[in-house]
Amino acid sequence: MKPIHPLLTTVLCLTAVATACAAQSDADLVVSSDAELGAMAARLLPDLAERSGMELREPVRLEERSREELARYLRAKLDEDLPEDEARARAEAYALLGLVEPGLDLRGLLLELYGEQVAGFYEPDSTALYVLDDQPEAGLEALLVHELVHAVQDQSTDLQALTDPNAGNDRSTAAMAVIEGHATLVMFEHLTEQMTGAPVDLGSIPDFAGQVGPVLASMTAQFPALAGAPRVVRESLIFPYVDGAGFVQRLWAGGNGRPDPFGDGFPLSTEQVLSPGAAAPLPLSFELTGARTRLEDTLGALELRILVEDVLGWTPEAADELVRGWDGDRWVLVEKEGGAAALSYATVWESERARSRFVDAVRAAPSGFGGPVEVEAFDVGGRAGALLRIGGADYRVTTRVAPGP
Repeated sequence: MKPIHPLLTTVLCLTAVATACAAQSDADLVVSSDAELGAMAARLLPDLAERSGMELREPVRLEERSREELARYLRAKLDEDLPEDEARARAEAYALLGLVEPGLDLRGLLLELYGEQVAGFYEPDSTALYVLDDQPEAGLEALLVHELVHAVQDQSTDLQALTDPNAGNDRSTAAMAVIEGHATLVMFEHLTEQMTGAPVDLGSIPDFAGQVGPVLASMTAQFPALAGAPRVVRESLIFPYVDGAGFVQRLWAGGNGRPDPFGDGFPLSTEQVLSPGAAAPLPLSFELTGARTRLEDTLGALELRILVEDVLGWTPEAADELVRGWDGDRWVLVEKEGGAAALSYATVWESERARSRFVDAVRAAPSGFGGPVEVEAFDVGGRAGALLRIGGADYRVTTRVAPGP
């Protein structure tokens, strides 16, 4: 579900995991009004640039901010990236899909989550790194390490363009996974080496995400807003850090040094983050008759898996197997004649068998959705497709293959 993507944050529980795991200073590397903070960052930067496989091209701007300043900034970013009307429509769409409770205050929830979780952030708009002034000294190095990697990334890659919300929920979440996963992997490697006193190469550790994910999940109870958030919101926030780190770790484990994670093989979907060899999803578009579009977007493999588990009642293993047959999707929230809301959700599958399993699963468990459900099989671009209609089918929707990005 759509977070504030351009805000590249360090999450507190992730930093806590890092600090629990087992170059020379150069003041010209950092511009900061806090000499002590700047000196710490300057000491870290050369090593982080080398570990990240990216070039440090210019000084990094670093400043402290108060909690009050963070709250004002978050509200401004929400107004820019998730206006009230879009937030209400997005929450209504996810409620019809059965992924959140009706009436969810999405903006309020995100403000609460980020207020609880954010310890520091890199802001591509201003190319500056900010840390909160109430952070304990014990966790400050972990916080700086993660955010400094974002600053190095932004000197070689246009982070703003990569996280453009117009690319769609699934694609921008995949981009965030590379951005945050890259910084997370470098952070863990640096801190582990500092604690053990021995060289560490996390690129050689099998299933890094599988090892870190359960530890992080066990710590969410320490953060009430995160623990109480709908699963689709919670996992969309955690996925970039854990599964994104796994994506970069697999890339670096390929034996060709530390290739730029923003180059060849950059994922276009959350499916490609989880399974790098997967094909790009088929882009879809809708044409409506008898209804007005309020909002449309993609779910992607990550959120479809949650739907299959939580709405359709499948086990995680069975859901993973089913979603491996997914080849693209798109949903549209509409206002029908008379003002009632409804949603159409189109999916594309790699085979008729995969489609049939999904269609049968929906027909077997319709009560989990937020309204009456109809589902039908259809073909789109010569591929096996399925169309869910939630909240009534008294309008016409035509699904087509959209032009590529």
